[in-house]
Amino acid sequence: MEEKDNLLLFGSRVREIKKEQKLTQAQLAEKIDLSTNFIGMVERGKRNTTIDKMYKIIEALGVSCAKFYEKQ
Repeated sequence: MEEKDNLLLFGSRVREIKKEQKLTQAQLAEKIDLSTNFIGMVERGKRNTTIDKMYKIIEALGVSCAKFYEKQ
């Protein structure tokens, strides 16, 4: 699997769970002190991120890493 595919998978999962939690990009960004633009780019698979930020995003979504990757 290519890096681009991984970014798209991660981003689409962030978007899916964010919608399930009824969060906006702005609300998610505020929870982890990142910009709304950054969250949008992650969701679209346009921005790679650090493991630290990945965990912050997943934690802010209120799910475990196992649950986050469950559907993939």
